[in-house]
Amino acid sequence: MSHQPSLNNLAAEWRAARTLHPLYAALAREFVIEAPLCNDLESGVDAPPQESVEQARQWLLDMDGRIQVHQLRQFLQTTSLTNDENLRTLLLHHLQKKQRTEVDRDKIDFLLVQYFSYCAPSRLEDADVDLDYVAQVLEPALGSVDLEVPEWLGALDGLLQSANRSQNLSQLLGSGILDKGRKLKTSAGENYYLPVAMVAFTRFSFLIRRVFFRLMHQDLNAILDGLRTLEEQGVTVLDCRSAQFSAEEPIVRLRMICQSWKVMFHAEYSSGSPLQMLVDLHKVVHAALAKQGTASKSKAAAAGVQVSAQAHSTDVPEFEVSSAPQEWDPDAPSATDSEDNA
Repeated sequence: MSHQPSLNNLAAEWRAARTLHPLYAALAREFVIEAPLCNDLESGVDAPPQESVEQARQWLLDMDGRIQVHQLRQFLQTTSLTNDENLRTLLLHHLQKKQRTEVDRDKIDFLLVQYFSYCAPSRLEDADVDLDYVAQVLEPALGSVDLEVPEWLGALDGLLQSANRSQNLSQLLGSGILDKGRKLKTSAGENYYLPVAMVAFTRFSFLIRRVFFRLMHQDLNAILDGLRTLEEQGVTVLDCRSAQFSAEEPIVRLRMICQSWKVMFHAEYSSGSPLQMLVDLHKVVHAALAKQGTASKSKAAAAGVQVSAQAHSTDVPEFEVSSAPQEWDPDAPSATDSEDNA
């Protein structure tokens, strides 16, 4: 005897599908994803037959297969359609799947953090983000959670402590903390979906994201401050080949790139190529500042010798050093090369 879903379940599933349809349609438009039509969802029917609900279910599953994780991340962090209900419905849609792939897990992992971030106060202190609080915020999606933490999740606290000791983005990426966190999620298998595990991973990812953005903004601001100082000293271009740019990269263009990075990195963080470019550019700018500082000291010393030689004259004019900035040698060692690579 076949099992027929209840009318209440069908009605709830249809409401969820109608909530998700405009989200998926907007995401498809933004990333030019070919989306098949679902006529009843398009027309907004209030009480469709069971056949229409099943078609909507298949449409959502089809769209899930077309939407990549990075597209979902970028869309939900930039669209005006994001709200409590939409995020919770999208999260529950993925959690309730009978068969979940690794891509589904990655989407769920992001949605948990995004939902928590949206619902939590903006001025929430790190110390207040304990398991009890995270479980409380996630309760509308996960229900009541038993917070007896399995031993295999204990590594997360150590990774968080290591991340908080990172002084810059280079140290955070070089430490492998992000990769270790991902590997722990992957190795968990089906245990990832234990409610206590999802709460623990949400807390970890939320706090790691905070560390990442703090260090990312710190590095970007250091680069922008350095570029401004170099411009004041007459430098207009930098040899940025070590950061995958040109040998004569205009400082004006570097500043524009840094501003665009501030927006882009809000959508996704990883140890990928753009982040490595940011880390390498930080080193380039730091080395250029060190080079200019050395040149300035040499000029000051030369000026001192000249003033001393003229000290016996009573009509010595005010002395001013004025010369073109020296070319920067990209092969010159940076004072922080060893520190940044630690």
